[in-house]
Amino acid sequence: MRKSKTTNGLKVNAISGTYVVLLGFDLPKNKCNGLLGFSIHRYDHNENESYYLEGMKAFAETDPGFPPESHYSTKDHPIQSFQWADYSAKPGYKYTYTITAQKGKPKKLIPIAETQISITTESPESDNHDVYFNRGTAASQEYIRRFGNKSPEDVPNNKAFEWLSRGIYEALVEYVKSCTPGKHSLRIAAYEFNYEPFLELLKDVSDSGVDIKIIYDARKDPPRDKNQEKVNLKNLQNICTERTEGASYISHNKFIVKLENNRPISVWTGGMNFSEGGIFGHSNVAHVIEEPTIAKKYFDYWTKLSNDPKTTKIKNEVETISPIPQIPIPKGTTCVFSPRKNLDALNLYGELAQKAKNGLFMTFAFGMNKVFKDVYLNCKSPLRFALLEKITRPMKKGPERDAEEKEIQDLRNLPENVFAIGDFVRTNEFDGWVKERLSGLNSNVKYIHNKFMLINPLTDDPIVITGSANFSDASVIKNDENMVIIRGNTRVADIYLGEFMRLFSHHSFRESLNFSKKNQQPKNLSTGNWWIDYFGNTQRSNRRKFFTQLD
Repeated sequence: MRKSKTTNGLKVNAISGTYVVLLGFDLPKNKCNGLLGFSIHRYDHNENESYYLEGMKAFAETDPGFPPESHYSTKDHPIQSFQWADYSAKPGYKYTYTITAQKGKPKKLIPIAETQISITTESPESDNHDVYFNRGTAASQEYIRRFGNKSPEDVPNNKAFEWLSRGIYEALVEYVKSCTPGKHSLRIAAYEFNYEPFLELLKDVSDSGVDIKIIYDARKDPPRDKNQEKVNLKNLQNICTERTEGASYISHNKFIVKLENNRPISVWTGGMNFSEGGIFGHSNVAHVIEEPTIAKKYFDYWTKLSNDPKTTKIKNEVETISPIPQIPIPKGTTCVFSPRKNLDALNLYGELAQKAKNGLFMTFAFGMNKVFKDVYLNCKSPLRFALLEKITRPMKKGPERDAEEKEIQDLRNLPENVFAIGDFVRTNEFDGWVKERLSGLNSNVKYIHNKFMLINPLTDDPIVITGSANFSDASVIKNDENMVIIRGNTRVADIYLGEFMRLFSHHSFRESLNFSKKNQQPKNLSTGNWWIDYFGNTQRSNRRKFFTQLD
């Protein structure tokens, strides 16, 4: 949902996802002299609660002297940014936000403009697209506040895992348990297929009479050995087929097709592996599409894979099931499966990104492909975000890696580009921040496992591309992969944008904090002209214009 309102020159633009409400502010430059920031008050209509949101910085003059990791009310310590987000929102709730522009002095703030705006957050389950994001940020100040320096498995009553799941595993369980024997069937394609509670659930549901068939990756280790071990442990061999052909490639799918009376009715897809690390560790999304025509394509694709075909054979069949769409992409949902005979699918994604005019947002779990380096160099969109697991793909130290890092840094230097690399707070040396810990649930990809792209997300005609593929050559011409292109669905775009910004803000802050041995993130708010950088040809100015949707 999107709402916009202007009062006395203060414009507020609100975009609600499921657990996130993004807020963009704009105040004419000639009214900003002496601006100390924005106070944000929230009224929760569902729970009848009213309070100011909190930030993590205070004025030195009025600092109450709270201990590290404390928060400060924006009533007395306003936000010094033209873009903010409420990450404590709940799905399906109505909130009223009152944004107040403050001047004066830290001990006596003077309101100069105030705008009130009401908005309702989205529910994950709605229409034909259900979207679930896990927490994906175990290394956080909030995790330390809740659970201390404990591993998730050491926290009593499964509470850490519940918090990390953020509803994604519960939705997966419900998707499977909703099946009725004699009526429903499930067809599963998996890469990592080894989370014991999930395999136990499948065994129970299968034993109840639901027709379940599974194909999982057994081409090489990992994940072959662990997959095989858990399948054997849970006695699922009779309903499983191993994907073994093409040993140098991977069967990277993570989807479930649900059939009703032998007719495909929906598909669970996305980038989340059926593993402990996939569900509770690094960032992931699960996306349920309740469109029979799309479910049928996934079922046809699964059927071809279930015969464990050679890569050369499956390419022809895949391209018949999911031909490359022409630009302009049709409204609605379009499937793109892999492996394919050429890079046309990757080039399609690049061409769509290159045409972005009002925002581009991408995640990169394994470095940035040359197609998208060109996009971030030449795209005409005034704002282009990228969230990367690491600055490069896995590479040894040396000249090639040095050149790759320089390419990325050159892109980061452009005012249109805003990049962040996965990171966490590694030391207690920084004033006001406590040392964080990784969950230990992931070894390869520790932070950003998502694979999605948002094109013009705040327009009336957004494009969301999401699925299992990593926007790489191998994901298109070698691996078993699935992607969907969703055009024109503003609700889906709003949910993805909110979650992108949640993850981006989390890692961007930590990357900047760890950039230097000295603390470059002062705890105290400024009493000077902090706002100047939000005007002119700067990254912050581009962000202000985008999130308030200024012409």
